[in-house]
Amino acid sequence: MKSFTDEQILKGILRHDNVVLSYIYKQYFYKVNAFVRKNQGGEDDVSDIFQEAIIVIYRKLKENDLLFENRSFEVYLFSVCRFLWLKQLEKRRIEQEKLSDSLPFQEDIYDDDLVAVVDKNERYLLYQKHFRNISTDCQKILQLFFDKVPIRQIALIMGLKSEKYVKTRKFKCKELLIERIRQDNEYKKIVEDDT
Repeated sequence: MKSFTDEQILKGILRHDNVVLSYIYKQYFYKVNAFVRKNQGGEDDVSDIFQEAIIVIYRKLKENDLLFENRSFEVYLFSVCRFLWLKQLEKRRIEQEKLSDSLPFQEDIYDDDLVAVVDKNERYLLYQKHFRNISTDCQKILQLFFDKVPIRQIALIMGLKSEKYVKTRKFKCKELLIERIRQDNEYKKIVEDDT
């Protein structure tokens, strides 16, 4: 298997390069797997944490906010995974003092920016979960609206006769989405964490 430098890995993440992403998975997943499973996690938890860590790193790279002074990609990835798992344990109200640390990590990455990116990612995943579960028409109307397509053009695309109906439909779809998100226990936990 081909090996990549830290710089090549970071550039690969930014490009969504499947070869690099496969390499990351093959090189590092098993350590994260061992860590999460030793600390009261299951198979799904491991996949979720690993995937979320890659997304967090991608977002920090996109914002030019990822500094790699004196640390390797491996240590940074493990530090983010550890941080995400600690947040998950906190949500589940599991004591962290009993954490079995098998990953090399650095606490100095746990800055406000990382916390903000993780929180933003959490909210986005919750939004995505509920967006996928509303009707296809609602998804299409809201997506067009989010893409700043004019109401008149949305009416044409959707085959609707009036702009007023599009506005009403958009409002109802948005309200439905907001209501579903607010009813979700994950949302309640996020709101709790913010207070």
